[in-house]
Amino acid sequence: MTALIGYFGILVGLVSALVLAVQGYRVARSHESMLVATLRGPVLGLLGGAIVAFLALEFALVTHNFSIAYIAGNNSLSTPLVFTLASGWAALEGSIALWGLVLAGFTFAVWRQVTPSDALGAGALSVLGATAVFFFGLMATVADPFALCTQVANGICTATSAIPIGSSVAPLDGVGANPLLQNHILMAVHPPLLYVGYVGLSVPFAFAISALALGQPGSVWLDRTHRWTVIAWSFLTIGIVLGGWWSYEVLGWGGYWAWDPVENAAFLPWLTATAFIHSAIVQRRRGMLQAWNFVLIIATFGLTILGTFLTRSGVILSVHSFSQSSVGPALLAFLFVSMVGALGLFATRIQLVASSPRLDSLASREGSFLANNLLLTLFAFTVLLGTMYPLLVEAFGGGQVSVGRPFFDRASIPLSFALLLVMGIGPITPYRSANPTVVWSRIATPVVVALAIGAGAVAIGVRSWSVVVSVVLGSFVISVIIKHFAGQSAALVRNGDSWRSAIAKLFVREPGYWGGQVAHIGVAILAIGIATSSALAMRAEVTIGTGETVTFAGYELTYVSPFLREEPNRNVIGARIEVTRGGDEFAVMEPRVHQYFGQGQAIGTPDVRSGFTEDLYLSLARSPGDDVVIDAYRFPLIWMVWSGGLLIGLGGGWSVVGLKRERTRSQTASVDA
Repeated sequence: MTALIGYFGILVGLVSALVLAVQGYRVARSHESMLVATLRGPVLGLLGGAIVAFLALEFALVTHNFSIAYIAGNNSLSTPLVFTLASGWAALEGSIALWGLVLAGFTFAVWRQVTPSDALGAGALSVLGATAVFFFGLMATVADPFALCTQVANGICTATSAIPIGSSVAPLDGVGANPLLQNHILMAVHPPLLYVGYVGLSVPFAFAISALALGQPGSVWLDRTHRWTVIAWSFLTIGIVLGGWWSYEVLGWGGYWAWDPVENAAFLPWLTATAFIHSAIVQRRRGMLQAWNFVLIIATFGLTILGTFLTRSGVILSVHSFSQSSVGPALLAFLFVSMVGALGLFATRIQLVASSPRLDSLASREGSFLANNLLLTLFAFTVLLGTMYPLLVEAFGGGQVSVGRPFFDRASIPLSFALLLVMGIGPITPYRSANPTVVWSRIATPVVVALAIGAGAVAIGVRSWSVVVSVVLGSFVISVIIKHFAGQSAALVRNGDSWRSAIAKLFVREPGYWGGQVAHIGVAILAIGIATSSALAMRAEVTIGTGETVTFAGYELTYVSPFLREEPNRNVIGARIEVTRGGDEFAVMEPRVHQYFGQGQAIGTPDVRSGFTEDLYLSLARSPGDDVVIDAYRFPLIWMVWSGGLLIGLGGGWSVVGLKRERTRSQTASVDA
């Protein structure tokens, strides 16, 4: 019955999405305000169907309904509750169901803002409905999360029904979730955040296509979607950061970013969305870059679909590719159709969007935004080329090739440095044309501070040029923002405000600008953390006999004993290591291996001790016995990676919250007047 209810929800969502796509198009083209009311039913049907389907899936997981093939393959009686719930998006069918739910939620939120005479909004709902038709169509066919298990062999479901009708059989227990997905709490958080980011970027895409179809150039569609874009971008940012943190805490190789193809697939839309947010500011302020903004948001939407294809099609080997199925060709076809359709529509409307004011001077804030966009686009193209090149070579019969980390590092480091420099100068540069004297007066002190901090890094023994440059540029960005903020606050204080009131006024009065500056500070902190933790890290493989002590990076590691313990859902094999520093007790660490019941794959799990100056990271290289082999790492200032990344997302979040409060105050003032 649960499967039938869930599948019914999918069908309701599919039919509602189809009606919304058709009716939204009719409303947008007819310009009849009375027809907008006809969109209410399909929007609510889409949302209701998505909620019913996903809740039915979660209920089946919680009740261990192993007659459903998805539950039997991704859950077990021993799986803890939090990972049982997270199994709802741990594999292909469940992740598509979550995608559909998030898409329905965004569609409902957009509908609530559509007014009776809103052709642009109706057109956007039509595009969102068409997108939902595809994803709910996947759930109803090749990615059905409610297919029944019809045959069991050795406790594993080996055959399923096409639809959840008819007799079924259920194994006594399920296989359980992929061990990697139940080895850390971040995997219950990281994928949903990414999905909100991915799906949220469908909203500005939908409005862009609606504006093109209706022949409505200008910045209205940008005004309507600014909040949605920043919300999606913020969630995507935090999702990527938490994914890196998960990799660091779980995989045992000591890193957090390996330029894995699926990591790149999440990074690509982030880069183009970042470029879009900045170029949209220029269009809204000066009317420039109209055509470029359409291209950017179309590319961003395409990259979100490409990322889903790379993750779920099985065409690449990755720790992120948890499933292989026939959904790959369908995703590829949708990507092709949506991009050809969107770019074809753009080409037919190019005469409407190509004309815009000319750039007065490269030495201006518009010029810095343009430089920012060119660098981000080049960055995205480089990452896309390195990611797709091996797949294209293999697809056209050229054999297997690989593009490794050295390529990405060599390409990304100079681009990142250039972006930091533009980030420091751009926000304090005047619009139209900048007087060099004015710009220098705003950056002179930050330049001195940054160079002094860089000299201090060299004085304490840092010899890596990449670290020194990162420290100088990161400090420059932070110093420019602090100096500008202090100057603005001081001006308010001179007008009679207290310092506390002045600071609050700045954040409330210009939330978009200062939220962006908080995000810029986060980028600077992140850049320093990446450079420092990578270039100054220490690594060693050490072998320690029972009771023996070895020295690593100023720590004394003593192997006490191996241990074996049984937990409700897994067996744990590890080594107990006493760590001292300068003769003082530091920690007792337990790098270990987790063997989940019903799973053949054992998962090595490091033990990490985090501090302000550095992390000590121990991972088992071999099962412990009379001796143990440990991969030991020392990572300085790695906390800056996590804090910087989260600060970027929080800066975007503040700009959204602040803009909403500002809009509410304006509306209240209008009503009072």
